[in-house]
Amino acid sequence: MTTLTTAPAPAADRAARVRRGYWRDVTKSLLKSALTGLIATVVIIALWAGSLKLLGIAPFVGKSPVDVFNYFFTVPVAAENRDFVGEMLGVSLVDSAIGFVAGLAGALILASVFVLARRVEHALLPIALLLQTVPLIAMAPIIILIFGRDTATVAVMGGLVVLFPALVTIVFGLRSASPAMIDVVTVYGGSPLTALVKIAIPSALPAFFAAVKISVPGAITGALIAEWLATGQGIGRAIVSAMGQAKISEVWALGVVITIVSIVLYMLVGFLESLLLARMGVKPDPLR
Repeated sequence: MTTLTTAPAPAADRAARVRRGYWRDVTKSLLKSALTGLIATVVIIALWAGSLKLLGIAPFVGKSPVDVFNYFFTVPVAAENRDFVGEMLGVSLVDSAIGFVAGLAGALILASVFVLARRVEHALLPIALLLQTVPLIAMAPIIILIFGRDTATVAVMGGLVVLFPALVTIVFGLRSASPAMIDVVTVYGGSPLTALVKIAIPSALPAFFAAVKISVPGAITGALIAEWLATGQGIGRAIVSAMGQAKISEVWALGVVITIVSIVLYMLVGFLESLLLARMGVKPDPLR
């Protein structure tokens, strides 16, 4: 009796199938993100317009989506409005990036130290918790007195908003590494630092991306607060100035733009997460 055997597929064919599967997953993730964003936009606009009518808010105070659209596109000074908002948005995005990098870098360093040395965690975690619980507005005068009204203050204020949530999330991810894999590293003479680099950090990628997604809106909030209280520029300051001059349409337009940007950046991080984790064969956070 003759036994038929099937020759294994060439390596090139297997690689091609893997690439096709990867790009198929990427396309699905992109479509899912776009659909989610579209649905969220429709829901937000419907709630926005419906709430104004339901609550009976005066048109002078509560601006509808149509009013914001007119501010940007139909009023005689629409071009100037777009230029102004775009300029303020650019400043706020730079400030947000500074706070985001400062806070996330601090969270990564502290999380690694906490995992390697529990005593350091017991000493520093209450301080981090204290900084999180004290209102940033209350700490602002001290921060401004120490760091002035420049980039350093933006980094400190934005970093404080980002630090604690990102720290807790990353520490959780680092400690979720497989104990068996860590034991293997230890048995072969690896140090705790080696186990952290080789096992814990790769295992914590989903938690890291969760921390990034939490940090994006937090960094924007921190930047707006810093602009309002310290630097006197960007959307944070522009909103306060517009309120003082009763430019209600400008207030709403600035608020809508920064909200849209926050949502888009959040979704972009989610897409990049799917892209990278699919590339590395890592499962996303099951709680996502």
